[in-house]
Amino acid sequence: MRLFRGLVSLLVLFLLQRSNTSLVRLNDNGYEDLVIAIDPGVPEDGKLIEQIKDMVTTASTYLFEATQKRFFFKNVSILIPENWEGSPEYKRPKHESYEQADVRVAAPALPGRDEPYTRQFTECGEKAEYIHFTPDFVLGKKQNEYGPSGRLFVHEWAHLRWGVFDEYNEQKPFYSGKSKKIEATRCSTGITGKNRVYKCQGGSCTENFCKINSTTKLYEKDCQFFPNKVQTEKASIMFMQSIDSVLEFCNAENHNQEAPSLQNIKCNFRSTWEVISNSEDFKNTTPMAAPPPPPVFSLLRISERILCLVLDKSGSMSLYNRLNRMNQAAKYFLLQTVENGSWVGMVHFDSAASVKSELIQIKSDSEKNKLLESLPTVALGGTSICSGIAAAFQVIQKLNPQIDGSEIVLLTDGEDSTTGSCADAVKQSGAVIHLIALGPNADSAVTEMSIETGGKHVLATDEAVNNGLIDAFGALTSENADPTQKSLQLESKGLTLNNDTWMNDTVIIDSTVGKDTFFLITWEKQPPSISLWNPNGTLTEAFTQDTLSKMAYLRIPGTAQVGTWTYSLQAKANTEILTMTVTSRAANSSVPPITVNAKMNKDTNSFPSPMIVYAQVLQGYLPILGASVTAIIESNSGKTQVLELLDNGAGADSFKDDGVYSRYFTSYSENGRYNLKVRAHGGTDSARRSLQYPLNRAAYIPGWVVDGKIEQNTTRPETTEDTQTILENFSRTASGGAFVVSQVPDTTNVPLPDLFPPSQITDLDATSEGDQINLTWTAPGDNFDVGTVRQYIIRISGSIIDLRDNFDDALQVNTTDLSPKEANSKETFAFKSGNISEENITHIFIAIQSVDKSNLTSKVSNIAQVALFIPQADPGPDESQPNPNPVNISTVKRKSSRRPRTEF
Repeated sequence: MRLFRGLVSLLVLFLLQRSNTSLVRLNDNGYEDLVIAIDPGVPEDGKLIEQIKDMVTTASTYLFEATQKRFFFKNVSILIPENWEGSPEYKRPKHESYEQADVRVAAPALPGRDEPYTRQFTECGEKAEYIHFTPDFVLGKKQNEYGPSGRLFVHEWAHLRWGVFDEYNEQKPFYSGKSKKIEATRCSTGITGKNRVYKCQGGSCTENFCKINSTTKLYEKDCQFFPNKVQTEKASIMFMQSIDSVLEFCNAENHNQEAPSLQNIKCNFRSTWEVISNSEDFKNTTPMAAPPPPPVFSLLRISERILCLVLDKSGSMSLYNRLNRMNQAAKYFLLQTVENGSWVGMVHFDSAASVKSELIQIKSDSEKNKLLESLPTVALGGTSICSGIAAAFQVIQKLNPQIDGSEIVLLTDGEDSTTGSCADAVKQSGAVIHLIALGPNADSAVTEMSIETGGKHVLATDEAVNNGLIDAFGALTSENADPTQKSLQLESKGLTLNNDTWMNDTVIIDSTVGKDTFFLITWEKQPPSISLWNPNGTLTEAFTQDTLSKMAYLRIPGTAQVGTWTYSLQAKANTEILTMTVTSRAANSSVPPITVNAKMNKDTNSFPSPMIVYAQVLQGYLPILGASVTAIIESNSGKTQVLELLDNGAGADSFKDDGVYSRYFTSYSENGRYNLKVRAHGGTDSARRSLQYPLNRAAYIPGWVVDGKIEQNTTRPETTEDTQTILENFSRTASGGAFVVSQVPDTTNVPLPDLFPPSQITDLDATSEGDQINLTWTAPGDNFDVGTVRQYIIRISGSIIDLRDNFDDALQVNTTDLSPKEANSKETFAFKSGNISEENITHIFIAIQSVDKSNLTSKVSNIAQVALFIPQADPGPDESQPNPNPVNISTVKRKSSRRPRTEF
């Protein structure tokens, strides 16, 4: 084929180090390949497409001016659902998919909750996951509450692309400013307005001055900041871009470092423009002389899934039971994972390739059985990966000459020195390559093909007990299918049976799943005795046994009963390996199922840099809190590490209670590929569905001050931190794909060197009680978030910037009596200031650094603060201005020496 002419060079590995799957690239100041996807559950509406175009076109101009003529949107693809009517102007997508889209247009997480937000759970300056807009927002029905959609898109784009955060904080809407007044959390302080309690009932509205809470010394929670409709201040887009005068991001000159905004907390008091100016985008561009052209839009309509299995049957597949395990996993994929309506073909390859099945559309078990008969039975010959891919392209082109958007599932266990000859052509073809790398020698060049084409990359080792191959095929659900139609893995477990011949356990089926429930059992030597009881204790009917492939399976008709299913497997051979896999689909198409998806923060890494495991547990777009989540990380040779993932807002976890469970991974055992698998369980009274408003969203505008009077917007539904729904028991497993690690030292006879410092403390909080300052934080570990640190160093200053930039020179607190606790414990510490004084300071700022047993130090913590005065409220009509009431806390006069000192 012409497609494969010529040798090409492969991309070097470091180019693949990226934490998300966005296709966006910056070219001559313009963002290309931006994907905006409409959810398959959104009713067809041609106006939606036109409004998306208008939103992006307006946003491009606003972005260009806001970034000092540096960035704009060059071309954008709008991904249209398959269930919308076709049109001649719609093209077939290539690598674009709903799951990898930069913007999702989908129903609100809860009815009536149309707040636009960005799914952002990484650190300052790092790219986020995606932007979520609702159809009503895009259609302009929420403009009063959130402002013009084009401006708001730029606000969310800054979250997504540059990793900046909001300049407001609904959890801390007010703070004690240096002005010794209660200030609204905003940037810049030049934005004016009223702090008022404004309530309407029965057509009558009342406006009252805000009262001070006796505990917090700030305004009570029903107080809101109402901005003036007419302003002159130009900053900031990350506070309230809907204000007409706001055209810029806050910069170093006008940034409000006092405010308890997420931007200050997460970005170490740097302004949003400072973060943006430090991005790779900024460094690789210069301002444009002329205005940019308007964006170019492509309309792409998702169509039927086209997929070809390309299966390695070379001689090495006869080792370690690989061929049979591949067949077990492929049968599982065909019987349960692939969605009805998909077109599936099959190619085998060794030193040459052969087509075993042309594309067949899956409509019933009949088509599945035809494909099952085509699986390989003998492993012989060499390995020619390009031959297998070329044959797959020939199969696909008979149905789809352009190949665009078609998928190839490539399973290989061997290296092939000729793979480079087709690498570039494959990347340019428009096909998506999913790689299942079986064993330690699977070809690494194909990894680059997979990543470059937007495919999934999973490692399966020769340890059959880990069920890696079945998990790998189970992860290959369509990225464009409605979530309620996808197969979800509830359980994946294996056991090596030696002395004890029984494998007994339970599987939970919760009410969000149950349709098309499938139990799969595999063995290595002899069929086991199988018993399965439903929640009522009734023994289910017999499993279908496939003795040739050494597997048995059972599909529960209709919707499986909710509750705990119990199974008992008895091995019939010594040293037997049994596995159990259970999958199901959503019970109701109108109720989103609980889902788990997992990933690492990088595709490739070098020792000693740590990696971070992320697992999102969601129901639709709502976070699930309080689940028990563990990560199983398996190396090339089958060594496994188990990590408990946490959603505590400490260590690797950026935000507490956002449904993202995280942990550092540092336990490298060897070089090469590692694979990630995650388990999530929810027990009665532990897991909760959060109904809180999401973080990292555009500010809701309660109303405007027009000619001195408040004009209120529609009141949004009430929500509090306690707005949660207790969930029933549930269980899920998910594959997080593979990643590659290099430069790991040989640890045959010695442990890894201790090069990992404690993690940064990110949740330090301070309160004052008389002349005592009370601190709380989450304990870091000796190695990031594992173990116990040796010592804490606490320092204070009257200046945020001095403490941030010259921590070692700041006044040190006596922590002799502070004994560190184990990582992830809650730490508390109190100290008194003593006789310290300094003129003209209004706050004490506190930060912590921790030290481990190898004398490695953490990054300096976030900076907490306490005010040295009781702030003034806005005066009422009959009130006089009270004088500030100083508190008996202050700090030392500025030092002439630069040496750090311990004062108390």
